Amino acid sequence: MLVDILKPMTKHQELKKHLRPGKVYRREDLARWSNAVDRHLRQLVEEGTLTKLAGGLYAYPRQTVFGKALAQDDELVATFLKDDRFLLASPNAYNSLGVGTTQLYDKTVVYNHKRHGEYALGGRKFDFRVKPAFPKKLSREFLLVDLVNNLDRLAESRTEVLERIQKQAVSADRPRLLRAARHYGNVRTRKFFEQALSAPQTLHAG
Repeated sequence: MLVDILKPMTKHQELKKHLRPGKVYRREDLARWSNAVDRHLRQLVEEGTLTKLAGGLYAYPRQTVFGKALAQDDELVATFLKDDRFLLASPNAYNSLGVGTTQLYDKTVVYNHKRHGEYALGGRKFDFRVKPAFPKKLSREFLLVDLVNNLDRLAESRTEVLERIQKQAVSADRPRLLRAARHYGNVRTRKFFEQALSAPQTLHAG
């Protein structure tokens, strides 16, 4: 036992000292602590310390009573983007609006300023969409606007969903909903909400 204690620490063990459970790391983040980062990363993955999420992206899982837990989505996405300006959304959230959407989707939408495209990170699917503006957190008003923005992506009947959204819009906080439509809606969406809120008795699909 004493021999083990006195045994000098290997280079990959020295790298391991800098890792924190629940964190996500890019290869270049770890290169500053290693003179052979690719070899050391391979050793850390092989021994189970790190989990490779994608090319150049690694997670140090937390140990829980249920086993290893990878990082939260926001930690993962922030490291992948090298940017904390993003909004995580899911089409599944539309189902809470009471407008007739019921489909379940297996990917998370990431509104951001840098990346566009679908990526699998740690077995999770992310749909990165570059968007000039988005709120810091989800709100009912933003979800209504986002739903109309993305109607063509959904499986449900466009006309039926729009009719239900119009009914929801009439009872919503009108200033906040109009503000969300103007800030985050596309041309069709802005027109829809402006017309729906000014003439609620008539459906204007835009």
